[in-house]
Amino acid sequence: MDLQAGPLIASLLVSSVGFVALWYGRKQRRIPHVVAGLALLVFPYFLSSTLLIVGIGALLTGALWLAAHFGM
Repeated sequence: MDLQAGPLIASLLVSSVGFVALWYGRKQRRIPHVVAGLALLVFPYFLSSTLLIVGIGALLTGALWLAAHFGM
């Protein structure tokens, strides 16, 4: 097990955003928020690169923003 600070901190930040999106989505019954929140919570467990975690997290967060902006 490799415990480097960068991926741990990136995982914590991305998962925190995912938790908030999931919580909001469940409370407001918004499917895109629930799906994006679950994805943001789960995917950092499978990656060990800080750049990949931050990059994929940014893509998922951007996709969530687009879905919310266009009324999905």
